[in-house]
Amino acid sequence: MPSSPTSASSFYYINGLMTNNNNNYSSSSNVQDPVTSNNSTSDDDHQQSMVIDERKQRRMISNRESARRSRMRKQRHLDELWSHVIRLRTDNHCLIDKLNRVSESHQLALKENAKLKEETSNLKQLISEIKSNNEDDNNFLRELEDSISNSRSDLNQMGRDFELC
Repeated sequence: MPSSPTSASSFYYINGLMTNNNNNYSSSSNVQDPVTSNNSTSDDDHQQSMVIDERKQRRMISNRESARRSRMRKQRHLDELWSHVIRLRTDNHCLIDKLNRVSESHQLALKENAKLKEETSNLKQLISEIKSNNEDDNNFLRELEDSISNSRSDLNQMGRDFELC
């Protein structure tokens, strides 16, 4: 039997013609009429066509549904990415603000450090001057003491010398 509907139709038509010709020579009641044969083939073809159309329709609906789900997944993914972008931008702004505050604090610390270094230097110089003055004062005092001591010695010597006279 032929596989395609068109060849099957042709087969039945040719078969019907041959049977019809045989009817001319014999009067057999088992032979089908070519018109009846064509109608049953046509019905079979129509039914097969309907099955194919139904399958196509189901496949088309399935493909549409699959495409819709795919679009939904894609949209969900896109929404998640945008959400992530917004969260990262917010984090970035927070980090920039924090960096600015830390930079300001750093600048203030540098200024205060410079001020403290200058004060330290001034105090060291003052201490050095005081020590120097103290040494001068100590030297002066020592000289004064020595001088007083020498004066006393001189006076004592003079007194002894005076007593001797």
